[in-house]
Parts: sequence; structure tokens; C-alpha cells
Amino acid sequence: MGSDALQIAGLLVGGIGMIGTFAVTGMPQWRVSAFIENNIIVFETIWEGLWMHCIRQANIRMHCKVYDSVLALSPDLQASRGLMCAGSVLSFLAFMVAIIGTKCMRCTQSSWQAKGYISLMAGFLFILSGVVELIPVCWVANAIISDFYNPVVNVAQKRELGDALYLGWVAAFCLTAAGAIFCRFCCCCVKTRSYRYSTPNQYPTQSQHLHRKTECSYSKSQYV
Repeated sequence: MGSDALQIAGLLVGGIGMIGTFAVTGMPQWRVSAFIENNIIVFETIWEGLWMHCIRQANIRMHCKVYDSVLALSPDLQASRGLMCAGSVLSFLAFMVAIIGTKCMRCTQSSWQAKGYISLMAGFLFILSGVVELIPVCWVANAIISDFYNPVVNVAQKRELGDALYLGWVAAFCLTAAGAIFCRFCCCCVKTRSYRYSTPNQYPTQSQHLHRKTECSYSKSQYV
């Protein structure tokens, strides 16, 4: 029962990480900028994401535009686009493998070895997707912080950390935690399988011992 709850918990945490990964990939709030100009308070917020950039001004509706070309992106955003797409695919595959493992647990109660392999594969995919997602998020965050404290960069071109980066860290943590849970479940399956294979071996030895005692008693009675 404890192993079942452990697998369900890993499935829920991995599902949260997968949904967060999809959201981070599509969100435009990777780089955020807010500044004031010409002694007139004009709050203008610029959002830069992997697929589009948005401009939001005071009392004016937000306008978003998709990038005309991949070359219009900075090198870190170009690499982040590919890595986030790969992380999204890996997280989806990991979630599907975890669902298959849950169905296998209900259908084949005796196949502990298959359960362990499926859980280990799901855990490996979850951890890999978390690492793949963590690389672009940390890369873009490092570039933003470096440009922010660089005196050569113009003030209007400096950016701040957006909400997508914080959500990306949370999603990467959830994916890694789900991978650790499924790897732990694999260890539980291996222990259960070894216990089930080791315990029946004790009963034949006891039955053989009793059988030998009965044979010995029969031989003595016959001798008498």
C-alpha cells in the first residue's frame, strides 16, 4: 500500500512539473523591463519570451508580436527555445511511462521486475527533463543578471527576471523530485521481489524436515 501511494505521489508531482514546463515554454515573461523616461511617468513594460515579445503601457492594452525570425533572438534565447522544447517532450514521455507503470501495477500484480524497470525508466526521464529545463532557465537568468550589472549596457536595454524563470525553477524541481520518487519506488519493487522469491524457499525445507521425521518414526515402529 505504501508503494502504491509513493507511485501516485510521483505521478502527481511529475504532472505538475510537466504542466509547468509547458507553461514556461509558452510564456513571454522570460525577460521583463520597466523604466521611466523624460520626467513624465510613463510605465512601459516589455516582455521577451521564446516565441514572442509583448509591450504593455499604462491604460493601453497589451500588444504582442511573434518573432519574425529565430535570428532576431539573442543566443541564449535561441538555445533556450530548443532546450525547452526538448524538456517538454521528455516530461511528456516520462509522464506517459509513469501512467503505463500505474496500469501495469493494477494488471500484473506478480510482475515486480517489470514494474521496477518501468518505474526506473520514468524516473530517469523525469530527472533528465528536469535537468534539460534547468539549463536554459539558469542560462537566461545569468545573462540577465550579468547585463543588469554591466555599466556598458544601456539602461533601456537592461532586463529583469521574469515570472517564467521562477516558474521554470519550480517545474524543474518538481520533475527532479518525481524522478527521485520513481527511482525509490523501483528500489521498493526490487526488495519486494527478492522477499517474495526468498520466503517460499523456507517452506520446502521445513516440510522436508517433517517428512524425514515421519519416515524415521515409521522405520522405528516397523523395526519394533
